[in-house]
Amino acid sequence: MIRNIVFDFGAVLVDWNPRHLYGPYFGDAEKTDYFLREICPYEWNSSADAGRPVSEVTEERVRLFPQWEKEIRMYFGQWEKMMGEQIPGMEPLLCELKSKGYGLYGLSNWSAETFPLVRDRYPVFGLLDGYVLSGQERCLKPEERIYRILLDRYSLVPGECVFVDDRPENVRAACALGMEGIVFESAERLREELRALRV
Repeated sequence: MIRNIVFDFGAVLVDWNPRHLYGPYFGDAEKTDYFLREICPYEWNSSADAGRPVSEVTEERVRLFPQWEKEIRMYFGQWEKMMGEQIPGMEPLLCELKSKGYGLYGLSNWSAETFPLVRDRYPVFGLLDGYVLSGQERCLKPEERIYRILLDRYSLVPGECVFVDDRPENVRAACALGMEGIVFESAERLREELRALRV
């Protein structure tokens, strides 16, 4: 019987995308794509999500690409501008699940330095009963350890949990531990998939 739903944050509860910052800055889709592919790629951001200090990863990148220093420093210096709105339909869905008595938790690859900057901006985070951030634990999804930290910290039974994430590899890792898993597409689709699990 499902008692708890565990949510990823970015692209599931809230819209985080570096293009919100760099698209208007460069004013050129090709240049934006190049910068986010070659200069400040997702993998580089992941090192901060894994717990490395933002200042350290920034200085390291500036040394590699000094000609892009200004733009690299913008990444964490203007990080809040990468945030969009809550994902449509998710706040009402979480309110509904909470009113039915389900436990609501978060498990996100997110820097411990940047999450506090936006946590209070989004009501959806206030609906959670608890959450685990990769930046605090110094390990990333889909590593088994971070899922176990969540389960142990909140005394959750894997077979009583549904894990929702936009990345299939993270969902597979949750399923390997005995959770039900849903690859997120939209709030509407998630409702259907939860209904199929009798949630």
